[in-house]
Amino acid sequence: MSEIQRIDHVGIAVADLDEAIRLYTLLLGRGPDAVEEIPDQKVRVAFFRAGDSHIELVCPTSDTSPISGFLAKRGGGIHHICLAVPDLSRALAELQAHGMQLLDSVPRPGARGKRIAFLHPRALGGVLLELSESPRPSPCTPHPHTPHTGPQPD
Repeated sequence: MSEIQRIDHVGIAVADLDEAIRLYTLLLGRGPDAVEEIPDQKVRVAFFRAGDSHIELVCPTSDTSPISGFLAKRGGGIHHICLAVPDLSRALAELQAHGMQLLDSVPRPGARGKRIAFLHPRALGGVLLELSESPRPSPCTPHPHTPHTGPQPD
């Protein structure tokens, strides 16, 4: 399969995002790096940096959210593990070719501008696994660590 770059994040289902943010802020000594709503997934999320990875707090915004069902069935806790891959479409094609059961056969938009896809928990012994691909920089946009080499202002 395509190279796994790192654990991107661990997703934790919570019933009350504000309270969970308060607790994780206390635990980690700083607030979240990002908080956003993902309407098509019917969730609000908060990301806390943990070394090279993140902790993602996931809270439903609707009773029809899959997270609502998870919370009703299991209560709060670890929901999924997300692995970063360089080419999500390629990774999905390779997994599908090897018979891996996917929840998403094509990438979809996720939090922080990433493309994501989930593998079915039955495929991995009950673990819900998410794969994510970071947005690629636009060829017209300089990389943030690349010095500007164009004409200098007078």
